[in-house]
Amino acid sequence: MNESILNALMRLFAIIANVDEQGLSPKARKVVLDYLELQLNQELAHKYIALFDEYLHKHHARRSDKIKARKRISLNSVKVLTICNEINEELQQSEKIIVLLRLLEFINQDKISAEEIDFIQTVADVFNIPRNEFDDIFAFVLKSPAEIKGQEHLLLIDNKKITDEAYKFKYKHIFEANLHGYIQLFYLASVNLILIQYRGKNELKLNNFNIQAYQTYIFDTGSVLKGAKISPLYYTEILSIFRDARESEKIYFLANEISFTFPRSENGIKPFTIAEQSGRLIGIMGGSGAGKSTLLNILIGNIKINSGKITINGHDLYEESDKLEGIIGFVPQDDLLIEELTVFQNLYFNAKLCFRNLSKTQLYRLVLKVLKELDLLEIKELKVGNALNKFISGGQRKRLNFALELIREPAILFADEPTSGLSSSDSEIVMSLLKELTYKGKLIFVNIHQPSSDIYKMFDKIIIIDKGGHPVFYGNPIDAVVYFRTCNKIANAEDAICPTCGNINPEQVLDLIESKVVNEYGKLTDKRKTSPEKWYKLYREFEKENPVIDEKFPRKKQELPKIIFDKASKFQQFIIFSLRNILRKISNLQYVLLNVLEAPILAMILAFFSKYFKGTPEDPGKYIFSEN
Repeated sequence: MNESILNALMRLFAIIANVDEQGLSPKARKVVLDYLELQLNQELAHKYIALFDEYLHKHHARRSDKIKARKRISLNSVKVLTICNEINEELQQSEKIIVLLRLLEFINQDKISAEEIDFIQTVADVFNIPRNEFDDIFAFVLKSPAEIKGQEHLLLIDNKKITDEAYKFKYKHIFEANLHGYIQLFYLASVNLILIQYRGKNELKLNNFNIQAYQTYIFDTGSVLKGAKISPLYYTEILSIFRDARESEKIYFLANEISFTFPRSENGIKPFTIAEQSGRLIGIMGGSGAGKSTLLNILIGNIKINSGKITINGHDLYEESDKLEGIIGFVPQDDLLIEELTVFQNLYFNAKLCFRNLSKTQLYRLVLKVLKELDLLEIKELKVGNALNKFISGGQRKRLNFALELIREPAILFADEPTSGLSSSDSEIVMSLLKELTYKGKLIFVNIHQPSSDIYKMFDKIIIIDKGGHPVFYGNPIDAVVYFRTCNKIANAEDAICPTCGNINPEQVLDLIESKVVNEYGKLTDKRKTSPEKWYKLYREFEKENPVIDEKFPRKKQELPKIIFDKASKFQQFIIFSLRNILRKISNLQYVLLNVLEAPILAMILAFFSKYFKGTPEDPGKYIFSEN
């Protein structure tokens, strides 16, 4: 956040502050300080709280005259409007919501006046926050759950049964027997943001930070709420409750005790279980050669397992493959693009192969829709090119590869190293795209090597593979860091998240797994502290205590989602491939010129050197074609 925005926000807090003869209450000032410490380091936070105090003194000089007081209120309203307009275009909508939340908490520290509510409403209007959304946020922060109008976006967690009279509303509910008071969560669909507030006396931690009762927090990607007496509350689970798809469209993927061993080798994948459902992003991590790609090929059915069973909604991946055609999509690490064709042509011909019954107009609309969703519409007429002759960026190439699969809308998508070779910004764009797809009900598995903190927190679950194909962890990403820190007996193992910046270091997971023994000279040896076999044994014990398949996971066959995939016939494929190859050839000017000019030029050369003059008795130098 830049200095001009922070300066404007301090002025905004100062104007809205309710100052009496005794001055501003310490609680209200602490709200501002907490907000600053959340955004900045301690030194800058104290710098801006001093600026806030300066603005506070400036805007609330004592007035004994009522007329002057009314003029001050009117003047302050104009100031609020001006400041909001200044910062309106520089903040994202989610950031505007956070500013509004802090303003509401700020005025809530003292008795709320009508003028303060008017100021807050002005802020909400300038920030383009819909009135119904503002009313729900206002009720969530300052009132009771019963006064929230958008009950379908509300989730309550308490120790009361759902049958109680209190639950006559339409909000969602989770029962926690040992929870004092209640936790309320509200989902803002417009900005994909979850607000959380606890009203009770239990000690709860959000991402390992103690939370205060009646204070509103953002329940962001990768967040987890924990308490000594309650079950952990993960962001993934809460989001799935709010964005739950219809049962008929649900996907349940189960790989039950699967194992595979390569012929004449001990390498492969050791037995373990994966149980997932639609709306989740699953990461597969591990060192080089650990077996990540092998596991991915097993899950898509390219490699047949030695034991176990893989099912999709209860349908066997191998025995009922005809029913599952089109359900699974796979994006390999290597390009599938034709470099001579444009971005549009690559996707268009792929669409023709996938949808034989769609008209040309329908195909055009579908291709343009997918290009727009993946932010590729502006480059649709550019050639794809190759590594030596680039026309589009690496990130755009990767998104186009995804478009080839996503155009037929598979319910389950597998991606092999989607961020390989990309910059950090392009990697985040690609992973954000995949995360957005999970919000639409897709189940996505991603093979990834070294994700950044932001990317790591995007995953709903993480599978970690050690050398030799030993699965050593499967669960929540934050829990993975805590698990390996605990196993390595590191002090403060629960502190997986940096207290200053909120980041996680995913690399420490692989470092902890492969940590080396130190010799008597204090130098690292080649010997590992914990072998892959030992890690695998520890995980299997952990798996027994934390079963992968819970009681909610369906055991019977479920209806498969409707798939629009309709593969072209053999003859149609021949026509499409022929037309595509013709376009490839004619788009290459060098190739066209060589093929057009090669034959006549060679003929002229051959004709010149092969001339034979036999002649006639009358004219010995005469050339006779038939005699040549």
